[in-house]
Amino acid sequence: MMKTKIFFVATLSLGITGFCLAQTSPTSTTTTATTRGSNAPYTEGTVWVLTMIKTKAGLSDDYLKSISGTVKPVYEEEKKQKIILDYKILNGDAMGPQDFSILIMVQYPNMAALDSLRDKMDPIIEKVMGPEEQRRATAVKRLDIREILGTKTMREITLK
Repeated sequence: MMKTKIFFVATLSLGITGFCLAQTSPTSTTTTATTRGSNAPYTEGTVWVLTMIKTKAGLSDDYLKSISGTVKPVYEEEKKQKIILDYKILNGDAMGPQDFSILIMVQYPNMAALDSLRDKMDPIIEKVMGPEEQRRATAVKRLDIREILGTKTMREITLK
């Protein structure tokens, strides 16, 4: 009887040990998937923040002149400090009365670059655009010539 109990406990212990090892040991499929990465049909790249702007009829040039003295120097300083990689401003025709005609695209190295962005940006904006009261006055003037229809954050991808 005693031998049967010992045999039963030993068998049970070995069975549990084997089960635990099977759960923690990587299989060849898991190892391949881990070293290969995602099965997505693309590789993730940089992050773009897009701002869609609708200007009032005939005021696109006025808006572009306005941002060339404020927004452009901010972006240039951000590039210099490596906060952003690049920026682009696209100008075109709106497809209808509710569509944008100007697209501002700002390229960041990754999503993490957006963390604590305001802490990095505020000193640059104040240096280039002046104190908060001055910036607010500039923003109010822009309300007369443009409307921001939306902002979108997108990741650039490269198809495999």
